[in-house]
Amino acid sequence: MSITLLIRDARWRRLRGLTARVKRGAAAALAGGGADGDLTILLTTDRHVQSLNRSFRDKDKPTNVLSFPARGDDYLGDVAIAYGVTAREAKASGKKTADHAVHLAVHGVLHLIGFDHVTQRQARLMEPLEVRILKKLKIADPYRGAL
Repeated sequence: MSITLLIRDARWRRLRGLTARVKRGAAAALAGGGADGDLTILLTTDRHVQSLNRSFRDKDKPTNVLSFPARGDDYLGDVAIAYGVTAREAKASGKKTADHAVHLAVHGVLHLIGFDHVTQRQARLMEPLEVRILKKLKIADPYRGAL
């Protein structure tokens, strides 16, 4: 298993210890989801994520995280996380930006290995798994109190 982390927005570097925590979160998501393989996580700008979102999903707006599953056996795919959206969401919900970024990495990796939350049935599988993984990483349940 290889987790490559690329930083394309310098603001991510201000979050002390983030790179190690994101890699740990990604590894925990793989283990929790019963998968193994290589992946890349891109910590980037809102503008870059907006461009990806527009190109691949026809949505011309930034979002917090995007996952791009690969079609190969060993390479699982790519996850892109937008700094500005992540920081704003964290502030609005009273979370630390680093904790929210780790959650988004876990969430994105679970998407790479086939989990989803489009339907209630899918969400009932994915969200409790996320919560268990985050608990092991000492991050609070992000869904507690969510509507």
